[in-house]
Parts: sequence; structure tokens; C-alpha cells
Amino acid sequence: MRLIPRAFALLALLAVAACNGHASTAPSSSPAGSAGPAPIDVVTTFSTLNSFVNGVGGRYVRARNIVPVGASPETFQPTPQSIAVLSGAQLVVENGTGIDAWVDRLVRGAGVPRSRVLVITDGMPVVGGNPHLWMDPVLAKTYVAKILTALVRIDPAHAAAFKKNAVAYDAKLDALTAWIRSQIATIPPARRQLIVFHDAWPYFAKRFGIEIVGSLVPAPGQEPNPRRLAELVTLARARHVRAVFAEPEYSAKLANAFAGSADIHVVTDLYDDSIGHRAAVHDYLSMMRYNTEQLVRALK
Repeated sequence: MRLIPRAFALLALLAVAACNGHASTAPSSSPAGSAGPAPIDVVTTFSTLNSFVNGVGGRYVRARNIVPVGASPETFQPTPQSIAVLSGAQLVVENGTGIDAWVDRLVRGAGVPRSRVLVITDGMPVVGGNPHLWMDPVLAKTYVAKILTALVRIDPAHAAAFKKNAVAYDAKLDALTAWIRSQIATIPPARRQLIVFHDAWPYFAKRFGIEIVGSLVPAPGQEPNPRRLAELVTLARARHVRAVFAEPEYSAKLANAFAGSADIHVVTDLYDDSIGHRAAVHDYLSMMRYNTEQLVRALK
């Protein structure tokens, strides 16, 4: 992936430094007459992580994304503005396992100490290098726990509030897990198989008993293999797969063509790498419910 030219990045850094000065690791003080300390300035690499930060931090955090809502971290091209977002961050939250590896150069460029960077998937049960662990709401509880630890370290005065928020969010994740399981149970077992745009669903599939028959592309931004697609069409017909699922941040042209060849349904708006702009998918919890409803409707 090509990042911004070095000279351009240097100019951007100088401009940011001149405007923002040196950042403190502690929560900044509020202007005279304000109600209390300023929120912790948290920067997340992409919007799904932002949901977890807001869920734990509540009103005591100001969480911003580097990757805009609706865009994928896997094809994101950083800009000078990406560096500007990082300036002054007291905590940078990245997923890790390669999906947002571009942030490491931005962190160095913005002068953010590594001690302020939380790599969520470090130490988690990553399978085959796949970074999409948040697609399993049980594993998402580890995201919450790690964010809680980081926020308490930065702002121990509000530790009780953070812990209360984390407990409440964990309860929502437990309820979500139970609800998804009940919805998947309504799909006849022989129909619990699908073809996806890219390999973002193995953790979800393992948790809820879904079989991923295949994916259209190796990874977003990579060209599909025509021979592999032809084999996948044959496999979809032989296995009586009912649907192929694409994602709104990418063109539906490939998924539509595949669905026509395999004579199966196509769903073009499953969310995984990003939440959406609509109320139905505005955060992690709503996104997962929406995805489940789409899956059940297509597979039943």
C-alpha cells in the first residue's frame, strides 16, 4: 500500500505541530468556568472500535475515527489529515493483526508514544491471521475489557464509571449473543451456509454454526481469481447455497455477476469492517443485529 510521500508527510507534521503543540498523557484541564476535566481524547482506527470505546468511556471520552464511517480499513489510504487526527491523542486504539497496519507509520509520524497505543488483538485467539475477531460478540467482550483497562490507566478518577459502563456493555453483548443464536436456530441446518465477499466471517460462523463455503476475493482491493470463481459457482450449485453476501463499501458488480452465474440470491449490504450511516447500523450492536436479520431472511 502506498502511503503519502515523505516530503508531504513532513510538511503535514510541521503544520500539525505548530497548531497543536505537545500532547499530555493525562486528561487535560478544562477552561475556567467549565464543569470538569476534558474528556479523554481517543482515536480509533475505524468505526467499529469506536463503538466499544464509547460504550465503555461514555461522556468521559471523545472518540474519533481515522477511517471514515462507511469505508474499510483494509483499503484505506492515509492522508495528511489522518496524521492531524492523531495529534494530541491520549489513547490510540487499533485492531491489529494486519487490518490497520498503516496506523503504525501514522503514529510515528504524529509523535504519539507507543505507550498510548492499544492493539486490541494482541494475545487474543487469532485464527489463520484473520483480524475480524469483533464479529464474534463473545470475543468482543475482550475488546471491552482491554479498553476498560486502558481508560482506567489514563483517568483513574473515573474508574468506577468506566467499570459500570463496561459491565452494562458486556450484558448487552451477552444478550446479543443469545439473540443471534436464537435467530440462526430458525434457519434449517442444511441452509446454514453462505458465500461472502471477503473472509470477514469465520469467527461469527464458528460461534453460531454457520458454514462459509467461500469468498469472492482473497481480500478487499485484490482481484478475484477467475478460475476460483468458476469453481465457486460449481460448488454453490452443488451445495445448494442460497445466497452470496456483499458489503456496501464495495461495488456489488462482482456479487451480482456471481449470483447470476450460480443462480442464487444476492444480498449487497452486510456490514463487517465498518458500521453504517443509517440508524439501523449506527453502532456495533445495531450492526450485528442488522446482519443477523439479513442472513436469516436470505437463508430461510
